[in-house]
Amino acid sequence: MSLKVIQPGLSTSIQDLGRPGYFHLGIPIGGAMDRFALRVANMLVGNPEGAAGLEVVFMGPTLTFEKDVLVAVTGADLPPKVDGVVQEGWTAFEVKAGQTLSFDFLKSGARAYIAISGGIDTPPALGSRSTYPIGALGGIEGRNIKAGDVIPLGEADMIEPGLSVPANLRRLPGKPAELRVLPGLYWHRLTPAAQDGFFADDWAVALEADRMGYRFKGGKPLEFVAREQPFGAGADPSNIVDGCYSYGSIQVPGGLEPIVLHRDAVSGGGYFTLGAIISADMDLIGQLQPHTPVKFRKVDMAEALAARAERKNMLAAVRAHLG
Repeated sequence: MSLKVIQPGLSTSIQDLGRPGYFHLGIPIGGAMDRFALRVANMLVGNPEGAAGLEVVFMGPTLTFEKDVLVAVTGADLPPKVDGVVQEGWTAFEVKAGQTLSFDFLKSGARAYIAISGGIDTPPALGSRSTYPIGALGGIEGRNIKAGDVIPLGEADMIEPGLSVPANLRRLPGKPAELRVLPGLYWHRLTPAAQDGFFADDWAVALEADRMGYRFKGGKPLEFVAREQPFGAGADPSNIVDGCYSYGSIQVPGGLEPIVLHRDAVSGGGYFTLGAIISADMDLIGQLQPHTPVKFRKVDMAEALAARAERKNMLAAVRAHLG
C-alpha cells in the first residue's frame, strides 16, 4: 500500500532520525531537523519513534492514500486538512482510503512532521531512509518528493485515533529564541570584547537557512586576537588549517555572520568555530523562520548536560502521557 503525491509543497522530504556512523567519511547524520517533533508524531500513530515520515518546510503537500491510515502532524503550526476539514495538530486523526490530506497556511514555526501509521517504507541507504540530496542518498532517488511520486507505506496495526499531546509537552522556540552555546576549541581566537559582544548582541535568522546550516545577522563583526597565520590557513583571521566540525558548530567566516551547521552540513573545513549550539537546542533551530530574533546564551558543560537530561525527561513524559 502507498500514498500518492498530488502536490509536493515547497520542500518536502522523507526523513527519519538519520544515519549515524559515517561522519568520518564526510556523510552527515542527516535526519529530521526537529527530532523531538518527529519522535512525537510517530508515537501518536503507534510507530517506532525512528520511523520515516515527511518533513515539510513552510508549505504543506497534498497527498492521497490507498488504505486507511492514522496521521499525526507535529512541529510547526501548519494545520492539516482531510478533504478540506481542518484537523488538530499534535493529535492522531484518521484518513480513509481515497481521501486527501492537505494543509492550511503556516501560522508559526518552520517545519512540520507528518507521521503515517506503518511509516514510510522506501529502501534504506546506509541504514536510513532520510533524504540527503547532496549525496543522493535515501528518500526517493535521493531527492525531495515531487508530484506523481508513489511512496510505499509499511504495515501497521491500526490504533484508535484521538491521541493528543498537550501544549505543555510541545517543544517550540520562544520569542526571541534562545540558543545555548558551549564555547569550543577556537574560542580563544576571539578578543574578550568580541566574546562578550557575541552574547550581548541581538541576532536574527538570515535568509540563508536550510538543512545544511542557519546564518544569523545583525550583530557586530567579531574581532580576532592578532597572530601570525599558520602556513596553509590563508590571510583571513577566521581561517584555520582545516578542522573537524561537530554537529551544531558555529563558524563565522570573516568574523561577520555566524553560521550554525545543521543536519546536512559538511564534517570539516577551514573556518574557525567559536563553539557549538548544545544538542538540546538544535531542534529549535529547525523551527526558526528567516528574520526571527535570536539571543545566544553561554553555558558550561554541566548546564549542557542538564539540558540534555531535561529534554530526555520531556520525551519520557510524552511517552508516559500517551501510555
